[in-house]
Amino acid sequence: MIAYLKGVIAHKEPALVIIDVGGVGYQVRVSLNTFAALPAENQPCQLLTHLQIKEDAHILYGFLEAIEKRLFLDLLTISGIGGNTALIILSSLTTQELYQALTTEDVRTIQSIKGIGAKTAQRIVLELKDKVRRDSFEESTNVLFELRQQNQAKQEALMALLALGVTKQVAEKNIDMILKKEGNALKVEDLIKLALKM
Repeated sequence: MIAYLKGVIAHKEPALVIIDVGGVGYQVRVSLNTFAALPAENQPCQLLTHLQIKEDAHILYGFLEAIEKRLFLDLLTISGIGGNTALIILSSLTTQELYQALTTEDVRTIQSIKGIGAKTAQRIVLELKDKVRRDSFEESTNVLFELRQQNQAKQEALMALLALGVTKQVAEKNIDMILKKEGNALKVEDLIKLALKM
């Protein structure tokens, strides 16, 4: 399976892009939302992908965001919805709008998409509403866990710097600057070392 492509955009048009990866051109189907967010031709690009294998064709679908790929794969699990229909849905609504429609069971919004009838819209909502709510809960839980870890590292580094004679104001300022520059993946000891060098 091809998980992602990283290369240069050789050609792009609405719903289709060709990415040159080491001299090989991959033709990838994309939603209009992904197309609008893509860089210009001859610019570097990375797309998450899903390869759909049929008897008569191998079709590669591309996504800039993991959330769009997840929704695409969720839509494929619904009877009667193939890759083309899933792309039409993701082209008609942003991922946020689709999430909103599913979590609030807004059948009318999904039915407003060209080619989606009342029964199909109801089936989409019925089959995906709980899954989307569960995914949203898991994502928010992960964010809270990361924030807790970040705060713990920050507090430990602050206590160590105070013990070493650094004033609280200077220590907090240095820690915040480092976290902003280096990100939240730093270990406590690295955070302390960098703060002492400032």
